[in-house]
Amino acid sequence: MNTIYNVKSLEGLLSGTNVVTQLSVPKLVEKVISRNEGVLTNSGAVSVKTGKFTGRSPKDKYIVEENSVRDKIDWGSVNQPISEEKFTRLYAKVLDYLKVKDEIFVFKGFAGADENYRLPIQVVTEYAWHNLFAHQLFIRPTAEELQNHDAQFSVVFAPNFKADPLVDGTRSETFIIVSFEHKVVLIGGTEYAGEMKKSIFTVMNYLLPEQNILSMHCSANVGKDGDVALFFGLSGTGKTTLSTDDDRKLIGDDEHGWSLDGVFNIEGGCYAKCINLSEEKEPQIYNAIQFGSVLENVVVDQNRKADFDDGSLTENTRAAYPLHAIKNIITPSKAGHPKTIIFLTADAFGVLPPISKLTKEQAMYHFLSGYTSKLAGTERGVTSPEATFSTCYGAPFLPLPANRYAEMLGEKIDQHNVQVFLVNTGWTGGEYGTGSRMNLKYTRAMVRAAIEGKLNNVETVKDSIFGLQIPVEVPGVPSEVLLPNKTWSDENAYFEKAKELANQFKENFKKFSSDNLEIEKLGGPII
Repeated sequence: MNTIYNVKSLEGLLSGTNVVTQLSVPKLVEKVISRNEGVLTNSGAVSVKTGKFTGRSPKDKYIVEENSVRDKIDWGSVNQPISEEKFTRLYAKVLDYLKVKDEIFVFKGFAGADENYRLPIQVVTEYAWHNLFAHQLFIRPTAEELQNHDAQFSVVFAPNFKADPLVDGTRSETFIIVSFEHKVVLIGGTEYAGEMKKSIFTVMNYLLPEQNILSMHCSANVGKDGDVALFFGLSGTGKTTLSTDDDRKLIGDDEHGWSLDGVFNIEGGCYAKCINLSEEKEPQIYNAIQFGSVLENVVVDQNRKADFDDGSLTENTRAAYPLHAIKNIITPSKAGHPKTIIFLTADAFGVLPPISKLTKEQAMYHFLSGYTSKLAGTERGVTSPEATFSTCYGAPFLPLPANRYAEMLGEKIDQHNVQVFLVNTGWTGGEYGTGSRMNLKYTRAMVRAAIEGKLNNVETVKDSIFGLQIPVEVPGVPSEVLLPNKTWSDENAYFEKAKELANQFKENFKKFSSDNLEIEKLGGPII
């Protein structure tokens, strides 16, 4: 008879003599080197390779179909169900596998910088470098907090354990499984450390809304007067660049909660893309890579110098480092309620205005849409833009129906009189190939004006396709770039392309329930 394991089985594993708990960064670095898991670079960072998987495996992610969550989860291709029986059997195998290892590593810490809402977690790993990653990405406890630490969720990461799909009910050898009743994230068959980070984010995206806290995939900063700004945007939209401001302190760069008290960072570190990273372009990130940082799939030369321009292993090279490696941060990582929200999009069709003001309904519509565009290239270099939509700017990490998050956002916009703007950092004067990329200096000026409240009561004109309110003047920005149709040499071509994009918005929005008809009517394209 097969034993069905429950969460207490993990306690049995952690009582073993092979368990190494809460090692310091220097000791973890020593372990990484002595175990040949990575090499030390000239900056003191550890360089590691993640093997076959250089990114997340979304098709191998599951949520256990348990009674307490069965009617709450938005089941589908993102949140795939797996039975509790299959999970507990696989969990038992992984624990047995780890029991006989010479060493396993445990980190205890928190997700959530606000003590009132944080989640005590522990991360159990087969590799020392994965534990170092957890040490850098999650929030470290003080000595006193460690004494009283009682983990309410555990990550168990066994990269070299591979599932048997025929027996274990998985799609492949790889699995990332979240059990809300057992309070466990089980990961195997992949070495990519980002699975840990995003699994805990998925957990928080379930737990926080249950406490009436909006969880968000965004960056956040705060001004000298305590005014908070949020930046939402998919990869390539400039979220990191624009939320980094010498005059404002960073709250966090990726995951936040918005409670009755204000905004707080979920993490204690950053997981930055570093392909083509340079000190000149992004000095904060470049200089944050110090002793104990983790470089994933970054090519290192014979002198142990990182070559950030080399994408031969993957374009998705990453650097993990603690928040305190950045100079201009607020500690602890929390602040008041936002005054401004910026939705960033890199529109390669060149039809969205560089900045526009959104009503609450438009904010909810664009939040649900989560639009940007990506460039699909061929070997000959012929490229054309493709519309990309990611619900709430974080579709892969949302266990609950999208409406839950959008409704909370709308309520908070009303409660706190938040000003919301859509900023296009993409193309102007034509689509990709004929137009040009929006001038970063102008984009910064527009974002600064929005955050400083200078656009709250300015004169605007209504966009005839998307219904957006476009300011006619922005300090430091030539007026002629503000109206996208006026930047095209062929205005008829502009309207045709704008209608094409508007129709893609409409087509994407069909995936939402009829409950959103009012949001679409009041917030969507008006053609």
